Amino acid sequence: MGKIILTGDRPTGRLHIGHYVGSLRRRVELQNSGEFDKIYIMIADAQALTDNADNPDKIRENIIEVALDYMSAGLDPNKVTFLIQSMIPELTELTFYYANLVTTARLERNPTIKAELQMREFGGSVPVGFYTYPISQAADITAFKATTVPAGEDQMPMVEQTQEIVQRFNYTYGETLVTPHILLPDNKACLRLPGIDGGAKMSKSLGNCIYLAEDPKEIEQKIMRKMFTDPQHLRVEDPGHLEGNVVFTYLDAFAIDEHFAEFLPEYKNLQELKDHYTRGGLGDVKVKRLLNNVLQSELEPIRQRRAELEKDIPYVYEVLKKGSEAAREVAANTLDEVKAAMKINYFDDDALIKASMEKYNN
Repeated sequence: MGKIILTGDRPTGRLHIGHYVGSLRRRVELQNSGEFDKIYIMIADAQALTDNADNPDKIRENIIEVALDYMSAGLDPNKVTFLIQSMIPELTELTFYYANLVTTARLERNPTIKAELQMREFGGSVPVGFYTYPISQAADITAFKATTVPAGEDQMPMVEQTQEIVQRFNYTYGETLVTPHILLPDNKACLRLPGIDGGAKMSKSLGNCIYLAEDPKEIEQKIMRKMFTDPQHLRVEDPGHLEGNVVFTYLDAFAIDEHFAEFLPEYKNLQELKDHYTRGGLGDVKVKRLLNNVLQSELEPIRQRRAELEKDIPYVYEVLKKGSEAAREVAANTLDEVKAAMKINYFDDDALIKASMEKYNN
């Protein structure tokens, strides 16, 4: 068994820098590492419909937005397989079978589902599709026999639930499915990048994001005017605090020594900047300007690649189509193995047919 990656995003809007540092940047590194035999990048439109069923146009329009973000960030169709979830009907069938291996009580205990339900304020009207989304994710991962799932910290409970489903299936029906493992970002600041307002989560719905394809002027305005710093740092000479200071959290996620040589040569690295800030004498505006330069430097190549891709949209759709077709073949093979293990492959089991003949002809 080779090393296989499955990862992806729901197409509910443009991707932001939280996606980028949480998983997308790492996916590009893994793609170029040569360590993996196959990498599947999924646009999870079916999962997105679980809480957007009344607005399918939103999902439809964002398929291309996410695909453009993927490719402009550096994911290469020659090295990875892009796929659209709804184009793989085998995933739905696997979800149906796995649903018998999970209790409602276990779904209710899933921390990610709890947090998402609270944020979306469904009340007593939770769509069943959203409620069972961890089971659908297990189908996605196991269909491609993924060994590795690069994701942010908030997805740990989802991968753990997939592991439980795999263990239960293999115990009940025999060794069939592959147990996946999550691959978290190396940089702790990237585990869950906060919103620019200091909120615990960067979210499109909360309007506290910086998008990958955002206009440079809009990014600068968000950083300089809206980004949360230290509320107690009222004067330049006051000692500043790093904890909860979003500007420094973002610098932790993005800044490297080379950025200081280019944009702020009076400091060798981020630690020297932090030391100055905490002892006093360094203003927030100067730190924000550095962050703006760092982010613009990081995002400019992405914006340039996206501008080129936008000139040939049919090519992007063709990449998605071919990738989905290739992925479906793999998922179909896994489904065949699952049905054989569950003994519901009635027309493909020659031994079953022979045994029936012997039973009724003797």
